[in-house]
Amino acid sequence: MTSFELVTRLYLMRLDLFLKLSRLCPRRSVAQQLCDAGFVLLNGRPAKSAHSVNANDEIMVRRRDRETIVRVVSVPENRSVSRRDANSLIEMISERELQDEI
Repeated sequence: MTSFELVTRLYLMRLDLFLKLSRLCPRRSVAQQLCDAGFVLLNGRPAKSAHSVNANDEIMVRRRDRETIVRVVSVPENRSVSRRDANSLIEMISERELQDEI
């Protein structure tokens, strides 16, 4: 087996694509912007949008009004996930509204 075949068998999912497929972000471009701004943490560390996601990773997404923490249950093998199946990709750990900081 060549290294190319091995890489194609071990499917890697980018963080920005996973955020889109799991419906944590509405679009991949929004996920990329959140990652670039440092509002997405992967296992407690700021993560770039191209970072790969694995099962049991913890993702924290911070937006203007809320902070969401989820655990990755499974990573899909393809780039299309139905709306119904999107919830099975993640397990909600916590979600809280952020107070306006004055």
